[in-house]
Amino acid sequence: MSTEDLSQFSMLELFRMEVDDQAQVLVAGLLALEREPAEATQLEVCMRAAHSLKGAARIIGLNTGVSVAHAMEDCFVAAQQGRITLRQGQIDLLLRGVDLLRQIATAPAPGPQGNSEDGQGLEEFLAALARHTADEADGVEAGGDGASAAPQEAEPPKAETPVVESPAVDAGTAASPPLPPSPEAVADSGAAQEQRATERVLRVTADNLNRLLALAGESLVASRWLTPFHESLLRLKRQHADAGKSFERLRELMSEFAPDERAQAALDEALGRLLDCQQFLRQRLAELEQFDRRAIDLSHRLYGEAVACRMRPFADGVQAFPRLVRDLARTLGKQVRLELRGEATPVDRDILERLDAPLGHLLRNAVDHGIETPAERLAGGKPAEGCIVLEARHSAGMLLVNVLDDGRGIDLAAVRRAVVERRLTNAETASRLSEEELLEFLFLPGFSMKESVTQISGRGVGLDAVQDMVKQVRGSVRIVSRTGHGTHFQLQLPLTLSVVRTLLVEIGGEPYAFPLAYIDRTLKLPKAHIELIEDRQHFPLNGRRIGLVGAHQVLGCEATDLGEEELSLVVIGEHHHLYGLLVDRFLGEQELVVQPLDPRLGKIKDISAGALMEDGSPVLIVDVADLIRSVEKLVSTGQLNKVRRGTGGDAPSLRKRVLVVDDSLTVRELERKLLGQHGYEVEVAVDGMDGWNAVRAGHFDLVVTDIDMPRMDGIELVTLIRNDPALKALPAMVVSYKDREEDRRRGLEAGADYYLAKGSFHDETLLQAVTDLIGEAER
Repeated sequence: MSTEDLSQFSMLELFRMEVDDQAQVLVAGLLALEREPAEATQLEVCMRAAHSLKGAARIIGLNTGVSVAHAMEDCFVAAQQGRITLRQGQIDLLLRGVDLLRQIATAPAPGPQGNSEDGQGLEEFLAALARHTADEADGVEAGGDGASAAPQEAEPPKAETPVVESPAVDAGTAASPPLPPSPEAVADSGAAQEQRATERVLRVTADNLNRLLALAGESLVASRWLTPFHESLLRLKRQHADAGKSFERLRELMSEFAPDERAQAALDEALGRLLDCQQFLRQRLAELEQFDRRAIDLSHRLYGEAVACRMRPFADGVQAFPRLVRDLARTLGKQVRLELRGEATPVDRDILERLDAPLGHLLRNAVDHGIETPAERLAGGKPAEGCIVLEARHSAGMLLVNVLDDGRGIDLAAVRRAVVERRLTNAETASRLSEEELLEFLFLPGFSMKESVTQISGRGVGLDAVQDMVKQVRGSVRIVSRTGHGTHFQLQLPLTLSVVRTLLVEIGGEPYAFPLAYIDRTLKLPKAHIELIEDRQHFPLNGRRIGLVGAHQVLGCEATDLGEEELSLVVIGEHHHLYGLLVDRFLGEQELVVQPLDPRLGKIKDISAGALMEDGSPVLIVDVADLIRSVEKLVSTGQLNKVRRGTGGDAPSLRKRVLVVDDSLTVRELERKLLGQHGYEVEVAVDGMDGWNAVRAGHFDLVVTDIDMPRMDGIELVTLIRNDPALKALPAMVVSYKDREEDRRRGLEAGADYYLAKGSFHDETLLQAVTDLIGEAER
């Protein structure tokens, strides 16, 4: 049952909406019937769709629509009864009938007879369909599309029959090697359509969805503001504990001097009140922590639902492609089947809209360049009908869209010759290019391997448009081709444009966010590896020399004299144009909700948008493409400054020591590297017993321990530390996969100063907890 409010739509608008929905059902069914003409399920679906359109057209008085739908319905009924078999001629006519219904529905102001301009075309269609049905029923093979049938009325001009629009595409690219055709594809498609038809639907404007998503994002950020407040109360709790210890020492000292009874009573009263305060604070902390977890969980769920509202099934954006492939293949004299996979995969509505043109280019290329003629395929041991697969799926937090075909593949030798002929490089260099490097030339604007321009291809703009769209949404595209077996194009795209995965860095004391999709890599570079070549600083990376650039100069921040032995670098750029951008330090990875900047600011150099971090503080998202242009401008004008390499002082400062106790090698190394990269000296222990021996043998400023470990668990270890007079003041943190209330309570009751769940902590969360407990790494 639909909850949609349709009262604001006119009857004609409702009819147009129904035509749009039922036309998609008819096209999908007809393409399936073209392969299996007697498939009963598809015949039933198509007959019911035509019947529904006939009734809807009759209600609003569109007689032309009634005539077309009725003729199509009769044809489907005849096929159901076995009186006719739907062959290619009837399929062509029925598809033409779908186009006529769309024309009738979308006419500016159709009267009862429909659009008068379509009168002759309508009569020709009805006569042709009747003749094909009669001939087939009489046992005569129907041929052609009925275009030669004599029109019964000659006054209005003939309506144009639909033609395949074929914008120029990048020539020379074959389509993609397909996955083996799945026999359940048609059935799955029908099931998906039926499921979508029964879903509850509500029409909401895109602006409303964007505002909802923005508010949900703000709610998500606001929910995290309680965490720093909770941590500050934990510090207050520790201060209360320290005050209690001070009172205890004071009472011990006073007992040596036989204090006045009133002073002793006042001291006892003060100590009692302090203990009451500690108990009250402990209870309120537990309540706040519970509320904090619930608020964060609720905000995450709200944000997830808001993002889901922006999602549409992949099928919504690709329903026109099977018809496009079928019509284009017939124009070129080929037999091609398009198989859709992952139709229910949710895709951000903005990305889905942008995918239309690029996927159209890739599919046209696949049909025109990739799939061979039936004779060529049979001679090569392939079936006469070629297969193209269009697939969407989620993987590792990304949307993967694959276009594969089983055609001839890309002729790498021909591409190499074309690169040399167009003077893009010399023959010697071209001979050394790898397959991946060679295929990159196909994305260049105007690059085409076709000698002549046709309506379908030859101008060399198709793959250029594909790559341009992919870059705009912070994605990537790659090609894999096997000669004689086909080509595979894979588009790797973000799940949504409203959220971006970033690397947070600090530059000039301010945080900046670099989208991960634009980062080649990050690394820590020893200062000794910096080389000066032609008065420019470089460093070696995988056998290449990469230019070193200070982010402070590019972004106009105040430069700092770096005293660290290792420099933090973000490598950005493409292929042979990479730059190592020097930043102050890495702050970790984080997903950010993109907040567009005020349009009154105009385009801000090197910045694309803003966002709020988990603590609510603002951060700017770097426009990496613009940043690279700024770097190239500094290089070309000779204004690029050298990075200063400070000595950092003569004597190294003392670093605070942390003991990490965990029986998991992976967790131990993760925590060791993370804390070590931020200046702490870290030692590790493999279980509680090993940790207990280590903590008694050496001096540590903090113990970070797991709970479940062999020989001695983390609760026992913390208890032993608290009961040891020499170690009881040592801060202890529990980091465990267990996030149950009883485990948290056990850990805190044993004396742990902090309890952190592994399943939810981020790098910055662990680092902030360590900083709160023992301060920065250097003493």
